[in-house]
Amino acid sequence: MTDSPGSDARSRWQQRYDAALAAGRVRDADFTTLSGLDVDPAYGPADEASVPGFERIGWPGEFPYTRGLHATGYRGRLWTIRQFAGFGNARQTNERFRSLLAEGGGGLSVAFDMPTLMGRDSDDPRALGEVGHCGVAVDSAADMDVLFDGIPLQDTTTSMTISGPAVPVFCMYLVAAERQGADLARLDGTLQTDIFKEYIAQKEWLFAPEPHLRLIGDLMEWCAAEVPAYKPISVSGYHIREAGSTAAQELAYTLADGFAYVELGLSRGLDVDVFAPGLSFFFDAHIDFFEEIAKFRAARRIWARWLRDVYGARTAKAQQLRFHTQTAGVSLTAQQPDNNIVRTAVEALAAVLGGTNSLHTNALDEVLALPSAKAAQIALRTQQVIAEETGVANVADPLGGSWYVEALTDALEAEAEATFTRIREMGGDGTMTSGILRGIEDGWFTGEIAEAAFTYQRAVEKGEKKVVGVNTLTGSVDGKLEILRVGHQVEADQRAELAARRTSRDDAAARAAVARMVEVARAGENMVPAMLDAARAEATLGEICDALRVEWGTYTEPARF
Repeated sequence: MTDSPGSDARSRWQQRYDAALAAGRVRDADFTTLSGLDVDPAYGPADEASVPGFERIGWPGEFPYTRGLHATGYRGRLWTIRQFAGFGNARQTNERFRSLLAEGGGGLSVAFDMPTLMGRDSDDPRALGEVGHCGVAVDSAADMDVLFDGIPLQDTTTSMTISGPAVPVFCMYLVAAERQGADLARLDGTLQTDIFKEYIAQKEWLFAPEPHLRLIGDLMEWCAAEVPAYKPISVSGYHIREAGSTAAQELAYTLADGFAYVELGLSRGLDVDVFAPGLSFFFDAHIDFFEEIAKFRAARRIWARWLRDVYGARTAKAQQLRFHTQTAGVSLTAQQPDNNIVRTAVEALAAVLGGTNSLHTNALDEVLALPSAKAAQIALRTQQVIAEETGVANVADPLGGSWYVEALTDALEAEAEATFTRIREMGGDGTMTSGILRGIEDGWFTGEIAEAAFTYQRAVEKGEKKVVGVNTLTGSVDGKLEILRVGHQVEADQRAELAARRTSRDDAAARAAVARMVEVARAGENMVPAMLDAARAEATLGEICDALRVEWGTYTEPARF
């Protein structure tokens, strides 16, 4: 590439790319088209000054990161293939994990069952009929030992999708890593921990917002000091979108939540340049191809600008938005389920063209049940075909400069900015945190999402929005789909195992560790070390969470009509 007048940004990009190439940070791969044509690592105007507002688009690896975080794009490193899995007991899920890793998965993503997500033990009366059904049951650190048996946690990036009881579950994960002999400082992965989106969309909380935020602040402090590579919060737009929001609402509410966690870190006296890189994001990739690509690009640009200009982040790492993507579960249909393979492929391609850092592809049968082994392999192969055969990883942000994509990116950004203003006005003190808390209490978020969901559903029912196999092209030759079912024996076995574990542990030590944890909570000290001790003593998730329920109370969403 040759430089032209006004191409300073291009020159900077070229220097960064050349430096990465010299340092061996570019993959040894075939970067040509299927016909053998050479392609450049990135494309842009010869003269940036000739493109009004080009600084908002820029080059890959340069502020505001609209076109991606790295000058090399996926030439440097492909996205992490991180398949979401969890069902039955820890042994069964361990087998699925091993299979996914053997098939080429690059990281693990753990799905937990409903009792675990709600901080309940498998023998809790409220867990009846739910154990192991929508994810794996984890009652204590011993389950984590089995879950990751034969999988070296020090060398495997692990994501855990759980928010309400995220901190005690994370402590159990840390104990399992300790028992493997891992150096905790080298652990890498992501914990969801996003309690705001629970009140906004998913409704899986344990306490009122304030105690949850206290725990999250403790976790941010502890991870920054002890497990610096691990990301303690994954701000989740996925569940907001799955609840029925629009793309613009998902973008705005998710980033607003992220800004509130930045404010939480700053309120703890943490350095934004130290803790902000530990915040990651989790977005939905829905079926409107170009809108989703624009959403991801706008997210990076907004985050970079706000972190620099509003919250004072000085380093590139603190300004860069890293995100995981999952294809849209809500777009899957029970009718003609094979069509879901196509939907997932389109959504995955949008995530890749939007620059996702890691990706989960849904299985065709997830609308009906947990994925079968065959369906899980098809979902995994979808990513691998995109990575290995399509050529989309050869060029960084290949759609950058598209009139349509850039216009959509600008439009979504503008709508998000208007929403940020509305949220901050609700709080009265100008902070995002107060606005979110007021919006939760007033039901503003749930009301806005409900209205968006109703509008879309009405359009589907009127036939204005087409869904193949549902309201158009409904003829089918599909046969019966074999789906995975979790039997009652899983629950019976888990309850028996939990009873045996309680009998064999040092019960006095476990109870004392939980009592000590409550004392630490009352003293206002960081709770992670005491919670770790409770996990080491094989205190159960229910015991830890119930002790805090007694201390902090529970939360009931106000009734609204």
